[in-house]
Amino acid sequence: MSASVLRGVPPQPETSLRDLVSAWLPQGFAKIVQPIASTIITTDTQGLTAGEVKIQTMTGPVPAYRAMPEKGGKVPVVLVVQEIFGVHEHIKDVCRRLANLGYFAISVELYFRQGDVTKLTDNQEIFAKVVNHVPDSQVMSDLDAAVVYAESTGRADTSRLGITGFCWGGRLTWTYCVHNPKVKAGVAWYGRLVAPSKAPLQPAYPAELAPHLKVPVLGLYGGQDASIPVEHVEQMRAALKGAGNAVSEIVVYPEAPHAFYADYRPNFRKDAAEDGWKRMQAWFRKYGVA
Repeated sequence: MSASVLRGVPPQPETSLRDLVSAWLPQGFAKIVQPIASTIITTDTQGLTAGEVKIQTMTGPVPAYRAMPEKGGKVPVVLVVQEIFGVHEHIKDVCRRLANLGYFAISVELYFRQGDVTKLTDNQEIFAKVVNHVPDSQVMSDLDAAVVYAESTGRADTSRLGITGFCWGGRLTWTYCVHNPKVKAGVAWYGRLVAPSKAPLQPAYPAELAPHLKVPVLGLYGGQDASIPVEHVEQMRAALKGAGNAVSEIVVYPEAPHAFYADYRPNFRKDAAEDGWKRMQAWFRKYGVA
């Protein structure tokens, strides 16, 4: 490991053999989601600066994937919060898609200290061995560190800060918008809203946090999501209304299942995914992340 990495200084983005050997992020897709569906979308890096970086956190360097326009001045920032499968190829591609829209997109490997879920092939094992051991407080701190890193590059305008996340990251999108009121807007894709059980490392879920939410959040959910029933969505809507939050919204796609944006999985629903992507862009524009 180089001295610069030990000091937490991010490496340059060129993809030399040495960079590939020292990469910390998983390559390709998580084993549990293979074989990959034919509907997969792949975004190249033409016109972009994209690749792995390492950001300095409270406990040392942690890997992240970032993508931004290759040329130009400062651009708005979008934090991309991973699914339960970590920062695998789909999340990297989402960062490139956002970079093509003119954003500095960055996704931190939030499980880095706990383990690599991309090698596991059972959902229960993923939760038992890794996900259940990731404190929300650690996630909030790492996302804060990603904002600091983005600012340090000289290419990011962190005064125009947005966040979006998927599945596990959808819940944490709501949470981070409570944690950091400087976020201009958030878009949560099918993140859990009500705690399945009490867990000390995840002390509060979005429905409990609603009274403290000041950032406008757009929630995108599937009406056929077995893991997030519609009654939980209605509970969140009621919590937002009870808190006097008139700016956050939740959209439900009646026929869509969980993970309907995941184009590499059978769950993908093209119409809902495309509509949600358009709504996300409009939401960011409306609230100053543009």
